[in-house]
Amino acid sequence: MQNSEYNFSKIEPKWQKYWEENNTFKAIDFDSRPKFYILDMFPYPSGAGLHIGHPEGYTASDAFKRFKKSQGFNVLHPMGWDAFGLPTEQYAIKTGKHPKETTKTNVENFKKQLKQIGLCYDWDREINTTDSDYFKWTQWIFIQLFKKGLAYVEEKPVWFCPELGTVLVNEEVLQTSEGARSERGNFPVERRPIRQWVLGITKFADKLLSGLDDLDWPDSTKRLQANWIGRSEGAKVSFAIEDNSKDTVDVFTTRPDTLFGASYIVLAPEHPLVAKITAEKQRDEVDAYITKAKTKSDLERAELNKEKSGVSLGAYAINPVNQKCIPIWIADYVLVSYGTGAIMAVPAHDERDFEFADKFGIEIIQVIDDTGSAKKNEIGQLTEAYTQSGKLINSGKYNGMDSDSAKNAIIQFLETKNAGSVEINYKLRDWLFSRQRYWGEPFPIVWLSYENYQKVDDAFKPQSTEIHSQINGEKRYAIVLPDNALPLELPSIESYKPSPDGQSPLSKATEWLNVHFHKDTGEICTKPNESTVSGTRETNTMPQWAGSCWYYLRYMDPKNLEQLIDPEIESYWKAPDLYIGGAEHAVLHLLYARFWHHVLYEIGVVSEPEPFKKLFHQGIILGEDGEKMSKSRGNVVNPEVIIEAYGADTLRLYLMFLGPLEAMKPWNTKGIEGIARFLRKLWRLIIIDNDNTLNPSIDATNSKPLDDETERLLHQSIEKVTHDYQNLGFNTAISQLMILINQLSKLESIPQSVIENFLQLIAPLAPHIAEELWALLGHKSLISEQAWPQANKEKLVASTVKIIFQVNGKHRGDALLPKDHSKEDAVDAAKANERVQSQISGKTLIKEIYVPNKIVNFVVK
Repeated sequence: MQNSEYNFSKIEPKWQKYWEENNTFKAIDFDSRPKFYILDMFPYPSGAGLHIGHPEGYTASDAFKRFKKSQGFNVLHPMGWDAFGLPTEQYAIKTGKHPKETTKTNVENFKKQLKQIGLCYDWDREINTTDSDYFKWTQWIFIQLFKKGLAYVEEKPVWFCPELGTVLVNEEVLQTSEGARSERGNFPVERRPIRQWVLGITKFADKLLSGLDDLDWPDSTKRLQANWIGRSEGAKVSFAIEDNSKDTVDVFTTRPDTLFGASYIVLAPEHPLVAKITAEKQRDEVDAYITKAKTKSDLERAELNKEKSGVSLGAYAINPVNQKCIPIWIADYVLVSYGTGAIMAVPAHDERDFEFADKFGIEIIQVIDDTGSAKKNEIGQLTEAYTQSGKLINSGKYNGMDSDSAKNAIIQFLETKNAGSVEINYKLRDWLFSRQRYWGEPFPIVWLSYENYQKVDDAFKPQSTEIHSQINGEKRYAIVLPDNALPLELPSIESYKPSPDGQSPLSKATEWLNVHFHKDTGEICTKPNESTVSGTRETNTMPQWAGSCWYYLRYMDPKNLEQLIDPEIESYWKAPDLYIGGAEHAVLHLLYARFWHHVLYEIGVVSEPEPFKKLFHQGIILGEDGEKMSKSRGNVVNPEVIIEAYGADTLRLYLMFLGPLEAMKPWNTKGIEGIARFLRKLWRLIIIDNDNTLNPSIDATNSKPLDDETERLLHQSIEKVTHDYQNLGFNTAISQLMILINQLSKLESIPQSVIENFLQLIAPLAPHIAEELWALLGHKSLISEQAWPQANKEKLVASTVKIIFQVNGKHRGDALLPKDHSKEDAVDAAKANERVQSQISGKTLIKEIYVPNKIVNFVVK
């Protein structure tokens, strides 16, 4: 008889084609089944395609989708493309090829690779952030933000890369021995004030913070979000400036109880007061320090362990609680983007302030009693900061008060002097929302002169404050396009390279740039007339974050040309029930998406305030060298190579078997062979030759019952695999299936129903082989259409127990006895055992030891 071979290269494409052509995993709006919405973090379709790390989360979500479908759910599991982005634009600059063409090619490759893995999405709902029918609604959301006063323009000191021609966020800037460099391309970057659109996310800080409480997210991610928002309660304190009656230095502090210990003030180098109050004798030194600070990232400047640096301005502030003059410095560890851009320094009670004061010889005044617990030198001076709360000392009339009481009392005093007040502060900054790039969503904005702005209908203006900026040296005012003018598409341009001064490539598209705006309807007219006003379009584009902030909503209603989403469809699907993606997006993407969702909730577009109920982070798969996979390290594993050698089901199972889904684990190509053997074993358990002949040991009539041990293991496996799938514990589910198949392989006869149960259990993870074997067993319908098997609770517990027989502690036999047997029954069975009899015959029985349901031990002499 010839050996049976599992021909995955023939079987897997067959079923992938069938699932796609028959829309096997299509979600149905308003279906009577309970709904379940599974969301993957959609990928950026790079030219490199997938590496082995990408399919891990996708395989998990696909398996979970198949599992929930078998449980009777109407499952929505879509896929799309976060396709705007800098890499594609850089490729366009190098080659002249339009980013849209490159994106189309990359998407086709990604889609092909996903299908090869057996990932079955509802492709009828596919979205692409670069499609005009999609970004029309991204632009529409921006208009709502604009009208609600949540979008404004500011000149911001930002990282700018002249070579890339764009603004970079802190995470895109590297600090090297050569200075600040761009992460992409390793080009020099500099701090530069550039006109930017900014979104007022800070107005939603409290909602974003309190909303975390009810989310089923990893605790670490919730902490990251809470820390990024950084809510703190304290006081705003105003310090007058010596010989300057106009200006004050405003600081925020969480420790107003230590105000008497403030011995100097520090301003951020970019603080607007620096130029005003710097003494002439200090100006050159101050200017040099400011120039140097511009080359450092915020992350580097805020690093606690870095060497402290600073320069005195030669100016003095007046402490409002004791009228003491204290020096004003600048130091790069203070950031203009955080708080007020200034701090009061209390070196006795803050570690960073202590290091700075110690280095520059500034007075250190202890104002909190350490009760002998602080570290001091032989003359009683602090040798490090004492940061605890306690009783006040050296604080005038507040001496002896505890910190909490003193905080309230000192704030009340400051309020009477108009020198301070209670304040809540956030580390969260408003969202920098523009890029000087071509390949992004155009802003639906027109800039007008004040005269023309006055003529335009109020429907196109913000509800509150006017938004104005200097555009080409002239003060201009912003209005938005009407909804019927959307989408605003990108023009064709000759060069994708930005100008060295930071202007977007769109600034060169003169015909597109200059428009005639109908002052009543907002229509863009081809020629000016008495009803139009002339203006210019916004040349910045939106960041890549924009399209990914709301994509999960568009999946529900992707073809709707009239609304972002139909309210009835949104009410049916609501928020995703499970969101799977990498922890690298734990802060910004999730925070920005939550912000937009809260805004959409306020204006009635969505019915719930939070977008993602349950979040799961898959771990990173490292290269075989234990390092993160990257082309530069040469440790990237191509999934197509693995599929060609072993098949998609083997890849899927191995990805899930490497370890807990949430854990970081290294790839090991050699280890995949064990999974391949497991699948071959399954195939040969059912098929005995290459003519697809069924194994004669399979009892198609199900007339021969299983033995108790195997039946119990079967139901235990159904229960455990169900539980593990529900909790995304795929690695332990696979282990259980391996145990079960080993037991089934020992049987001389296997009921077909048991084989079918096994195939159902493995089908979510290895769908191709499961569908093929299911069909070969004679079924016309798909295994993916079958109801999930249920464990029989009564058969989970054994009706018999194995009792071990020992003589003088050595194993001499065993027997299965009824679970409710007595001690006498166990002893009698032991004595009846032939091997036991041979060991006790003719000897003196000293003692009979019985451990219930486990052991009978005879002690003989």
